[in-house]
Amino acid sequence: MRAVFLGSGAFAIPSFNAVLSAGHEILAAVTQPDRRKGRGRTLTPPALKPVAERHGIAVLQPAHVRTEAAQQELRALAPDVQIVVAYGQILPPAVIGIAPYGTLNVHGSLLPHYRGAAPIQWAIASGETRTGVTTMMIDEGLDTGPILLQRSLAIDPEETAGDLEPRLAALGAELLVETLAGLASGDLEAFPQIDAHASLAPLLRKSDALIDWTRPAEVTAARIRGFNPWPGTYTSFRGKTLRVLRARPWPARAGAPGEVLACDAGGIIVACGATSALRLIEVQPESRRAMAAAEFARGVRLTPGDVYG
Repeated sequence: MRAVFLGSGAFAIPSFNAVLSAGHEILAAVTQPDRRKGRGRTLTPPALKPVAERHGIAVLQPAHVRTEAAQQELRALAPDVQIVVAYGQILPPAVIGIAPYGTLNVHGSLLPHYRGAAPIQWAIASGETRTGVTTMMIDEGLDTGPILLQRSLAIDPEETAGDLEPRLAALGAELLVETLAGLASGDLEAFPQIDAHASLAPLLRKSDALIDWTRPAEVTAARIRGFNPWPGTYTSFRGKTLRVLRARPWPARAGAPGEVLACDAGGIIVACGATSALRLIEVQPESRRAMAAAEFARGVRLTPGDVYG
């Protein structure tokens, strides 16, 4: 099939490569404009752009795909199908309807669960033990279009969003190739989502990652995994920010939420809500490197009774 591929983030790269390997023709890669990033404000391309350029595929970077100029470029390509994977812009109806086989999306959840911009992060943060990928036909809603295919996998007990994303990206690439084959043969039929079963995965904010020590330890541990690497869960200690990179629930001990209950070679045990406790394993003090929580405790002379947040 002749396809236009709309994608920006690293999650899109396995799907892009899989479409080419399956023998489909990608007419153009549509991606976000280059952005200035980092302390040096270096102009940086989206992850997909250099991959497309290495394959000699034209790259389009409209600031807004809603503009008539951008839509004219897409219509001129006359694709059979449009593929959207981690693109980062909402498509208007005029773009969705360009290709005769439709505009399909690879989404990092088992829809209708976790509709939105951060499905991988929120699935882990919400304590799910399974997730997966969905191919769907895009409509005007937020991830509400009819489902084509789905495939699931288990979330490992201590897996972070950073660990899970490449596994889901690879699974999504496989499912996309299968979906394109089904569309081309006419054997694949979409089925509607059940809106009553839907849940949302909104864009993450820094404030989502602030640790609330009154929550049960199981809840906080899941959020620490789900928000790693970004936005990165954090608390405050002695007036400075402390990022918590790894932690796990610990046998319940009584204490005020946020209170340090014990320090040992394995880390720092902190009281949480519902008479639960959390062992901090790896932390990152403000403006310093990541380190074992036990090392941090020794360096600041942490003692039971100290309080976080």
